[in-house]
Amino acid sequence: MKNNFIQRAITGVLFVAVLVGCMLGGPIPFTLLFAGITALTIHEFGTLVNRTGQVQMNRPIAILAGVFLFLSFGYTGLMPEQNSIFIPYLFLLLYLLISELYRKKKNPVQNWAYGLMSQVYIALAFSLLNVLAYHTGGTGEPQYNPVLPLSIFIFTWVNDTGAYCTGMLFGKHRLFERISPKKSWEGSVGGAVFSLLAAAAMSRFFPFLSLPQWMGLGLTVVVFGTWGDLTESLLKRTLGIKDSGNILPGHGGMLDRFDSTLMAVPAAVMYLYVISL
Repeated sequence: MKNNFIQRAITGVLFVAVLVGCMLGGPIPFTLLFAGITALTIHEFGTLVNRTGQVQMNRPIAILAGVFLFLSFGYTGLMPEQNSIFIPYLFLLLYLLISELYRKKKNPVQNWAYGLMSQVYIALAFSLLNVLAYHTGGTGEPQYNPVLPLSIFIFTWVNDTGAYCTGMLFGKHRLFERISPKKSWEGSVGGAVFSLLAAAAMSRFFPFLSLPQWMGLGLTVVVFGTWGDLTESLLKRTLGIKDSGNILPGHGGMLDRFDSTLMAVPAAVMYLYVISL
């Protein structure tokens, strides 16, 4: 038990250090990190669904398509008018569909379904980090700013920590017992309160959003991040597994680590779009 806690702590510290360091390091480390994370997460997802014996998802093409989508979003972040960069991605999606005519696998419909799911569920979510990272500055030129994408992770980490501590102390009413028996309403409320405090701190140091806007973003991440966590739990229950992988000692796999992010990022993009109207 003690060794497992130490392992989790060391992995957690290193994970946060690498993530924050690459995001603060500029657009190149940010791009390399999340392109790699996209590839690893899609590979893990494909491995899990293929292991059932009912699916044979085309992992190489799904990984290539996901990484290309992430890079395309990054490119248009710097070159907003160059939308033609997405054309090869459309070709990869068509190939993902057409290739099943020739692969002669026993369940092509499920191969299609999971292959496209890897793009919508994983690749698109990570790609939208670029929408948060690139903004038009005062000069009118696109600029890289890590604050918004980093804030998604800050709110997620604060929410997870706050929910865990509050749930351990006060948790009595199950939030979604069918899917995740350990989560409680008390923990969820506690996590949200801590996230609102983090949002207040963000508004103090980064006033390009007002206090209500930062708090709205924090709540958006909390709500959709919780749904993201539950969605991945449902996926694992459906596949009959406990952890999605073991690439992160003590923390499971990439899906386990980024489950909240996969819904929080698209929701954050929608929220910021709405408040900018």
